[in-house]
Amino acid sequence: MPRPEVLDRIKEAEQEADDIVAEAEEDREETIAAARKEADEIREQAREDAEVSAQERLEDARDEIEAEHEELIEQGENAREELAEQAAGRKDEVVDYVTDLFEEAVHAQT
Repeated sequence: MPRPEVLDRIKEAEQEADDIVAEAEEDREETIAAARKEADEIREQAREDAEVSAQERLEDARDEIEAEHEELIEQGENAREELAEQAAGRKDEVVDYVTDLFEEAVHAQT
C-alpha cells in the first residue's frame, strides 16, 4: 500500500475515533442530564409525599385532640351535674345545721 494511502487511512481512523469519542461525550452529557432530571423529579415527589404525610399526621393529631377535648368536656359536665345533685340532696341538711347554729348563737346572747 502506498504511503499516501496509509496516511489517509490513518487520518480516517483518527477522525472516526474522534467522532466516536465526541458521540460518547454527547451521550454521557445526555445521560447525566437525564439522571439529574430524574433525581430532581424523585426529590420533588419525595417532598410532596412528605408534605402530604405531615398534613395527614397533623389532621389525625387534631382529630385526636378534638376527641379528647370533647371527652373532657363531657366528664366535666357529668362531674358538675353530680356535684349539683349532691348539693341539692344536702340542702335541707345544711339549712337545718345553719338554723341550729343561728339558734344556739341567739340563745347564747340572751
